[in-house]
Amino acid sequence: MELYKIADNINLISDFLGIRDIDTLTSDALEEKYKFSQADLLILFGASIAYGCDVVGKAISNNIAKNFMIVGGEGHTTESLRRAIHSILPEIVTTGKMEADIMSEYMKRKYDIDNILIERNSTNCGNNITYALDIIKQNNLSLNNIIIVQDATMQCRMDAGFRKYLHDSEVEVINFASYKVRVVIKNEKLVIEPSDIWGMWELERYISLLMGEIPRLLDDSNGYGPNGKNYIAHVDIPNDVLKAFEELKVEYGDLVRVANPLYASKTLE
Repeated sequence: MELYKIADNINLISDFLGIRDIDTLTSDALEEKYKFSQADLLILFGASIAYGCDVVGKAISNNIAKNFMIVGGEGHTTESLRRAIHSILPEIVTTGKMEADIMSEYMKRKYDIDNILIERNSTNCGNNITYALDIIKQNNLSLNNIIIVQDATMQCRMDAGFRKYLHDSEVEVINFASYKVRVVIKNEKLVIEPSDIWGMWELERYISLLMGEIPRLLDDSNGYGPNGKNYIAHVDIPNDVLKAFEELKVEYGDLVRVANPLYASKTLE
Protein backbone atom coordinates (compact mmCIF):
# COMPACT_ATOMS: atom_id res chain seq x y z
CA MET A 1 0.00 0.00 0.00
CA GLU A 2 1.29 3.47 -0.87
CA LEU A 3 2.32 5.68 2.01
CA TYR A 4 -0.27 8.35 1.26
CA LYS A 5 -3.03 5.73 1.47
CA ILE A 6 -1.67 4.40 4.76
CA ALA A 7 -1.61 7.95 6.16
CA ASP A 8 -5.17 8.60 4.94
CA ASN A 9 -6.42 5.42 6.56
CA ILE A 10 -4.72 6.17 9.88
CA ASN A 11 -6.14 9.69 9.91
CA LEU A 12 -9.62 8.46 9.02
CA ILE A 13 -9.64 6.09 11.98
CA SER A 14 -8.13 8.68 14.33
CA ASP A 15 -10.76 11.27 13.35
CA PHE A 16 -13.51 8.77 14.12
CA LEU A 17 -12.07 7.74 17.48
CA GLY A 18 -10.89 11.14 18.74
CA ILE A 19 -14.27 12.75 19.39
CA ARG A 20 -14.39 16.44 20.21
CA ASP A 21 -17.86 17.83 20.76
CA ILE A 22 -16.42 21.33 21.11
CA ASP A 23 -13.52 22.80 19.14
CA THR A 24 -11.65 24.13 22.16
CA LEU A 25 -11.79 23.29 25.86
CA THR A 26 -13.04 26.73 26.83
CA SER A 27 -16.04 28.39 28.43
CA ASP A 28 -16.69 30.28 25.20
CA ALA A 29 -16.94 27.01 23.27
CA LEU A 30 -19.36 25.60 25.86
CA GLU A 31 -21.47 28.75 25.73
CA GLU A 32 -21.61 28.74 21.96
CA LYS A 33 -22.79 25.13 21.65
CA TYR A 34 -24.52 24.29 24.92
CA LYS A 35 -25.59 27.70 26.23
CA PHE A 36 -23.72 27.37 29.51
CA SER A 37 -20.17 28.44 30.27
CA GLN A 38 -19.22 26.10 33.11
CA ALA A 39 -19.69 22.35 33.24
CA ASP A 40 -20.70 20.61 36.43
CA LEU A 41 -17.74 18.21 36.27
CA LEU A 42 -14.66 17.60 34.15
CA ILE A 43 -13.02 14.17 34.30
CA LEU A 44 -9.48 13.57 33.05
CA PHE A 45 -8.64 9.92 32.49
CA GLY A 46 -5.20 8.58 33.20
CA ALA A 47 -4.78 6.69 29.94
CA SER A 48 -4.35 10.02 28.17
CA ILE A 49 -0.83 11.06 27.23
CA ALA A 50 0.81 13.57 29.57
CA TYR A 51 -0.09 16.44 27.22
CA GLY A 52 -3.65 16.04 28.43
CA CYS A 53 -2.59 17.37 31.83
CA ASP A 54 -1.72 20.73 30.31
CA VAL A 55 -4.84 20.85 28.13
CA VAL A 56 -7.01 20.25 31.18
CA GLY A 57 -4.87 22.28 33.58
CA LYS A 58 -5.35 25.42 31.51
CA ALA A 59 -9.07 24.80 31.19
CA ILE A 60 -9.59 24.18 34.91
CA SER A 61 -7.56 27.30 35.71
CA ASN A 62 -10.02 29.21 33.56
CA ASN A 63 -13.01 27.80 35.47
CA ILE A 64 -14.39 25.51 32.81
CA ALA A 65 -15.92 23.22 35.44
CA LYS A 66 -17.30 23.43 38.96
CA ASN A 67 -15.70 20.14 39.94
CA PHE A 68 -12.63 18.28 38.69
CA MET A 69 -11.81 14.58 38.88
CA ILE A 70 -8.79 12.56 37.75
CA VAL A 71 -9.31 8.85 37.18
CA GLY A 72 -6.56 6.29 36.78
CA GLY A 73 -4.88 3.45 38.58
CA GLU A 74 -2.31 1.30 36.83
CA GLY A 75 -2.74 -0.02 33.31
CA HIS A 76 -1.03 -0.43 29.96
CA THR A 77 -0.27 3.31 29.65
CA THR A 78 1.05 3.93 33.15
CA GLU A 79 4.78 3.53 32.61
CA SER A 80 4.84 6.03 29.73
CA LEU A 81 3.02 8.58 31.91
CA ARG A 82 5.45 8.02 34.77
CA ARG A 83 8.41 8.66 32.49
CA ALA A 84 6.88 11.74 30.87
CA ILE A 85 5.93 13.49 34.12
CA HIS A 86 9.22 12.66 35.85
CA SER A 87 11.21 14.00 32.89
CA ILE A 88 9.49 17.38 33.18
CA LEU A 89 9.33 17.60 36.97
CA PRO A 90 11.98 15.26 38.45
CA GLU A 91 10.93 16.25 41.96
CA ILE A 92 7.68 14.33 41.44
CA VAL A 93 8.26 10.73 42.46
CA THR A 94 6.39 8.59 39.96
CA THR A 95 7.78 5.10 40.58
CA GLY A 96 4.99 2.84 41.74
CA LYS A 97 2.47 5.70 41.83
CA MET A 98 -1.00 5.49 40.33
CA GLU A 99 -1.82 7.62 37.29
CA ALA A 100 -4.35 9.81 39.12
CA ASP A 101 -1.86 10.62 41.87
CA ILE A 102 0.87 11.46 39.36
CA MET A 103 -1.39 13.72 37.35
CA SER A 104 -2.87 15.45 40.39
CA GLU A 105 0.61 16.18 41.77
CA TYR A 106 1.57 17.71 38.43
CA MET A 107 -1.60 19.81 38.38
CA LYS A 108 -1.00 21.10 41.87
CA ARG A 109 2.61 22.05 41.19
CA LYS A 110 2.16 23.62 37.75
CA TYR A 111 -1.35 25.09 37.91
CA ASP A 112 -1.95 25.40 41.65
CA ILE A 113 -5.09 23.32 41.27
CA ASP A 114 -6.36 21.70 44.43
CA ASN A 115 -9.66 20.14 45.49
CA ILE A 116 -9.22 17.37 42.94
CA LEU A 117 -11.40 14.30 43.26
CA ILE A 118 -9.20 11.22 42.87
CA GLU A 119 -9.99 7.70 41.67
CA ARG A 120 -6.90 5.51 41.75
CA ASN A 121 -8.19 1.92 41.61
CA SER A 122 -9.24 1.52 37.99
CA THR A 123 -7.09 -0.49 35.61
CA ASN A 124 -8.95 -0.28 32.30
CA CYS A 125 -11.33 1.79 30.22
CA GLY A 126 -14.39 0.06 31.64
CA ASN A 127 -13.86 0.34 35.35
CA ASN A 128 -12.54 3.87 34.81
CA ILE A 129 -16.21 4.71 34.29
CA THR A 130 -17.84 2.65 37.01
CA TYR A 131 -15.35 3.78 39.63
CA ALA A 132 -15.71 7.41 38.52
CA LEU A 133 -19.48 7.11 38.95
CA ASP A 134 -18.86 5.73 42.44
CA ILE A 135 -16.80 8.82 43.32
CA ILE A 136 -19.59 11.05 41.99
CA LYS A 137 -22.11 9.24 44.20
CA GLN A 138 -19.84 9.31 47.26
CA ASN A 139 -19.45 13.08 46.93
CA ASN A 140 -23.16 13.68 46.32
CA LEU A 141 -22.52 15.55 43.10
CA SER A 142 -25.67 16.61 41.31
CA LEU A 143 -24.81 16.69 37.62
CA ASN A 144 -26.49 17.90 34.48
CA ASN A 145 -23.37 17.54 32.38
CA ILE A 146 -19.86 16.07 32.38
CA ILE A 147 -16.85 16.82 30.19
CA ILE A 148 -14.74 13.71 29.65
CA VAL A 149 -11.13 14.01 28.47
CA GLN A 150 -9.37 10.86 27.34
CA ASP A 151 -6.55 9.86 25.03
CA ALA A 152 -7.71 10.47 21.47
CA THR A 153 -7.40 6.79 20.58
CA MET A 154 -9.87 5.82 23.33
CA GLN A 155 -12.29 8.75 23.44
CA CYS A 156 -14.96 7.00 21.36
CA ARG A 157 -14.94 3.94 23.62
CA MET A 158 -15.08 6.11 26.72
CA ASP A 159 -18.11 7.90 25.30
CA ALA A 160 -19.79 4.56 24.56
CA GLY A 161 -19.11 3.41 28.11
CA PHE A 162 -20.71 6.50 29.59
CA ARG A 163 -23.70 6.09 27.27
CA LYS A 164 -24.16 2.56 28.63
CA TYR A 165 -24.06 3.54 32.29
CA LEU A 166 -25.90 6.86 31.99
CA HIS A 167 -28.54 5.70 29.51
CA ASP A 168 -31.40 6.22 31.98
CA SER A 169 -30.21 9.61 33.19
CA GLU A 170 -30.36 13.10 31.71
CA VAL A 171 -26.67 13.81 32.26
CA GLU A 172 -25.13 15.22 29.09
CA VAL A 173 -21.68 13.89 28.24
CA ILE A 174 -19.36 16.26 26.37
CA ASN A 175 -16.34 14.69 24.70
CA PHE A 176 -12.97 16.33 24.30
CA ALA A 177 -10.15 14.12 23.04
CA SER A 178 -6.95 15.33 24.68
CA TYR A 179 -5.07 15.90 21.41
CA LYS A 180 -5.49 16.01 17.64
CA VAL A 181 -2.70 14.87 15.36
CA ARG A 182 -2.21 13.92 11.71
CA VAL A 183 0.01 11.33 10.15
CA VAL A 184 1.81 12.83 7.16
CA ILE A 185 4.63 11.88 4.81
CA LYS A 186 8.03 13.54 5.18
CA ASN A 187 11.16 12.36 3.44
CA GLU A 188 9.25 9.30 2.29
CA LYS A 189 8.41 8.32 5.88
CA LEU A 190 5.25 8.46 7.96
CA VAL A 191 5.47 10.99 10.80
CA ILE A 192 3.08 12.45 13.34
CA GLU A 193 2.32 16.18 13.28
CA PRO A 194 2.53 18.28 15.24
CA SER A 195 5.77 16.72 16.38
CA ASP A 196 6.06 18.53 19.72
CA ILE A 197 3.10 17.06 21.62
CA TRP A 198 4.39 16.12 25.06
CA GLY A 199 4.31 12.40 25.73
CA MET A 200 2.90 11.52 22.30
CA TRP A 201 3.05 7.86 21.36
CA GLU A 202 5.68 6.62 18.96
CA LEU A 203 4.14 6.04 15.55
CA GLU A 204 3.98 2.25 15.83
CA ARG A 205 2.40 2.44 19.28
CA TYR A 206 -0.10 5.02 18.04
CA ILE A 207 -1.12 2.79 15.13
CA SER A 208 -1.43 -0.16 17.52
CA LEU A 209 -3.75 1.78 19.84
CA LEU A 210 -5.90 3.03 16.96
CA MET A 211 -6.27 -0.37 15.37
CA GLY A 212 -6.96 -2.07 18.67
CA GLU A 213 -10.07 0.03 19.15
CA ILE A 214 -11.99 -1.08 16.06
CA PRO A 215 -12.43 -4.76 17.10
CA ARG A 216 -13.42 -3.57 20.58
CA LEU A 217 -16.04 -1.16 19.23
CA LEU A 218 -17.59 -3.69 16.86
CA ASP A 219 -20.98 -4.78 18.14
CA ASP A 220 -20.50 -8.46 17.38
CA SER A 221 -19.84 -11.57 19.43
CA ASN A 222 -16.17 -10.63 19.90
CA GLY A 223 -16.64 -6.90 20.48
CA TYR A 224 -17.47 -4.87 23.56
CA GLY A 225 -20.97 -3.81 22.45
CA PRO A 226 -24.36 -5.21 23.60
CA ASN A 227 -24.08 -8.15 21.19
CA GLY A 228 -20.67 -9.10 22.57
CA LYS A 229 -19.16 -8.55 26.00
CA ASN A 230 -21.66 -5.76 26.74
CA TYR A 231 -19.10 -3.39 28.23
CA ILE A 232 -20.25 -0.38 26.18
CA ALA A 233 -23.27 0.98 24.34
CA HIS A 234 -23.67 0.28 20.63
CA VAL A 235 -21.31 2.22 18.35
CA ASP A 236 -22.03 2.80 14.68
CA ILE A 237 -18.75 2.44 12.81
CA PRO A 238 -18.88 4.03 9.34
CA ASN A 239 -18.09 1.78 6.38
CA ASP A 240 -15.13 3.91 5.33
CA VAL A 241 -13.58 3.47 8.80
CA LEU A 242 -14.06 -0.30 8.62
CA LYS A 243 -12.53 -0.32 5.15
CA ALA A 244 -9.55 1.71 6.37
CA PHE A 245 -9.06 -0.74 9.23
CA GLU A 246 -9.14 -3.77 6.93
CA GLU A 247 -6.64 -2.16 4.57
CA LEU A 248 -4.29 -1.27 7.42
CA LYS A 249 -4.46 -4.85 8.72
CA VAL A 250 -2.64 -5.93 5.58
CA GLU A 251 0.32 -3.74 6.60
CA TYR A 252 -0.02 -3.71 10.37
CA GLY A 253 -2.09 -6.74 11.36
CA ASP A 254 0.47 -7.70 13.98
CA LEU A 255 0.01 -4.35 15.71
CA VAL A 256 -3.65 -4.79 16.64
CA ARG A 257 -3.53 -4.39 20.43
CA VAL A 258 -5.11 -7.21 22.38
CA ALA A 259 -6.46 -6.87 25.90
CA ASN A 260 -3.91 -7.41 28.63
CA PRO A 261 -5.39 -9.82 31.22
CA LEU A 262 -3.19 -8.23 33.87
CA TYR A 263 -5.42 -5.15 33.82
CA ALA A 264 -8.77 -6.86 33.28
CA SER A 265 -11.55 -6.91 35.83
CA LYS A 266 -14.26 -9.49 36.25
CA THR A 267 -16.79 -7.58 34.19
CA LEU A 268 -14.96 -4.89 32.29
CA GLU A 269 -11.88 -4.27 30.15
